[in-house]
Amino acid sequence: MERRQFLKTAGAGITAAGAAIGRVADAAQFATDKDRFDRIASCSWPIRSIFKTRGGRGSALSAELKQKFGEITMLDFPQFTKDTFPGVTRMDIFSGLFGDVTDDSMFEGSQFDPASVSGRRWLEKLAAKTAATGTKVQHISNNAPTNLAESDTALRKAGVAVGKKWLDAGVILGAKSVRMNSPRALGPSIRPPAVVDQATGYPKNDAIVPYMRNAIESYKEMADYGGDRGIRVTFENHWGLAADPMNIRIMIDEVNHPYCEASPDFCNWEHEYHLFNGLKALAPYSHTNVHAKYWDRWGEKNDVQRGVRIMLAGGFRGTFALEYEAGPLNGIEGAKYLYKEVLAALSAPVPVV
Repeated sequence: MERRQFLKTAGAGITAAGAAIGRVADAAQFATDKDRFDRIASCSWPIRSIFKTRGGRGSALSAELKQKFGEITMLDFPQFTKDTFPGVTRMDIFSGLFGDVTDDSMFEGSQFDPASVSGRRWLEKLAAKTAATGTKVQHISNNAPTNLAESDTALRKAGVAVGKKWLDAGVILGAKSVRMNSPRALGPSIRPPAVVDQATGYPKNDAIVPYMRNAIESYKEMADYGGDRGIRVTFENHWGLAADPMNIRIMIDEVNHPYCEASPDFCNWEHEYHLFNGLKALAPYSHTNVHAKYWDRWGEKNDVQRGVRIMLAGGFRGTFALEYEAGPLNGIEGAKYLYKEVLAALSAPVPVV
């Protein structure tokens, strides 16, 4: 879809959804504008092109966007949030953008180390920035842990230890939840399929069971740690085991901990029937933050307003983070588009299907 047509059709979902028959979200949640703004979170992921990088690395598009919008760091993001998304004070911040890019002492390889002395000082600076601007960290979209479904106990424990470091970082920042699954955390990005059981002739998937078992154990350990600190750990549909909403439900049920939940992404699915049915499946398991994403991978099927209303109708009372992935707009303009779409859905919580 061309950019002009994309913008022209933005907001059309209100009329279509209004004609649908289904459950209506509780409009009483949004008695005032502040009630609506409190349910939106800025998201640093689509803004990453204008962040300073280690060694000054970046694409031609990044250089163009920095010239247009300016260059920032995560310490600038709280004020950027207030300036760019009027009324919004909550933030969903990506782990890959943490740290002072000029200070290698706070990095372990390519990853920010929240347990380092310099890293902790930087976290305290960010906490001070949020306090000064009246913003809050709602969620940390964390890509740091790996091997959480690994059968090698030492590797799995190391992944859990990284997750615990980020929960400690969340305490400093006052975060309500931390995502723990990177694309490499929960087994292969394309999970093992069922095969024919030679003994019975029926399909069986023995290969996926160890991944599930190990992931459940990892999340139990992290949920216990997060629970002691008042921070939830979350599964995002972020490939691997978590690409299937039923797997997420199973793992959360098996972990069986009040500090373990889902943080679904509107678009990280393997096929189009997951787009809305996946959200319906995960809404009862979601409480703190979701990614209200636009991604042109799904074309016109990606109805952001419908996704928001499905979550509301399913009882979700957390924040909708503005995560523009790819499409006719750049990341900053895309996030602004999502701001309007989410606000429209919150302003008119009509029936959904």
